Amino acid sequence: MNNKTTLSGLLYNKFDTTIDGKSTHLYALTNANGCELTICNYGARIISLLVPDRNGNMVDVVTGHDSIETILTTGDTYFGVICGRYANRIARGRFELDGVIYDQLAINNGPNNLHGGVKGFNERVWDAKQIDKQTLTLQYTSVDGEEGFPGNLHVTVTYRLTDDNSVDITYEAVTDKATVVNLTNHAFFNLSGVGHTTVDNHILTIYASQYLPTDNTAIPYGNPAPVAGTPMAFDTPHTIGERINEPFEQLIFGNGYDHCYVLDKGDKVFALAAECTSPSTGIALEVYTTEPGIQLYTANWLNGEHVGKHGKYYHARTAFCLETQHYPDSPNKPQYPTTVLRPHEKFQSQTVFKFTIK
Repeated sequence: MNNKTTLSGLLYNKFDTTIDGKSTHLYALTNANGCELTICNYGARIISLLVPDRNGNMVDVVTGHDSIETILTTGDTYFGVICGRYANRIARGRFELDGVIYDQLAINNGPNNLHGGVKGFNERVWDAKQIDKQTLTLQYTSVDGEEGFPGNLHVTVTYRLTDDNSVDITYEAVTDKATVVNLTNHAFFNLSGVGHTTVDNHILTIYASQYLPTDNTAIPYGNPAPVAGTPMAFDTPHTIGERINEPFEQLIFGNGYDHCYVLDKGDKVFALAAECTSPSTGIALEVYTTEPGIQLYTANWLNGEHVGKHGKYYHARTAFCLETQHYPDSPNKPQYPTTVLRPHEKFQSQTVFKFTIK
């Protein structure tokens, strides 16, 4: 592939550098319809995603950076990355497993551990192999004790851009010692296109009748609560901004939506989890997953200080995330679906982001 070729307005060589002694590059996947997905192996992150709008124009629907330099200099806000070893939060940076207390996890989000710690999978250079024009496989081995987690964990993430305009992400992991694993992709979507100032008008449905209320540090109390009768309800379509500023405790805690929804489909069942549409472009996103939960985050903490693509600065609620995952703080909540992975087991997960027109 010619590294001088321009795709999505991004020069390949803007992602060529060396981090921790390993080379970073940009990889492009294309399908029969002219859609294009670009991925950088630093953080195994989605950089751009071009899909057609109702007029046939190609629109980049993911927020992020247009060079490795801006990622490194403006601070990583998890745009498009693979989060791990444990996506979302673990309370107080500690958990107990098989009678052993692991309490050396980084405290990097208030009093809690977030997205694997100070240097999670999002800040690691993955080994990438482009299988064909539609498939990219990335691998990373997290060593025993890295960021305080036990076991040597070998992770494989495969991105496929299919001809039905879907991004199919599969995750696999194996370990040599009992550990906890929770992996997700943290794409920030704006279906009106990168640079549009809000996602408040996006129409969202989440197929969940319950969610996990949290304390003011975003740790779930424990038991799910019904969404019915609250501004947390997306089991029928609502715009994202319709109730986001209501004086509801959970929205006050999160400065908007930053909550895990308990999907009605259950754990390990691959099914439709959420849908979202931009009225301005007609671009619709369908999310399918095997995971039991999905974290809705409305980019509440973007403050306009991070320069993104085309020199745009990202402000709060200029994007949304639908992070498929197990529940936050599962290692400390035995009533939740387990995130424990043991030797001779294989962690497997699949999420599909499918794009259509409505």
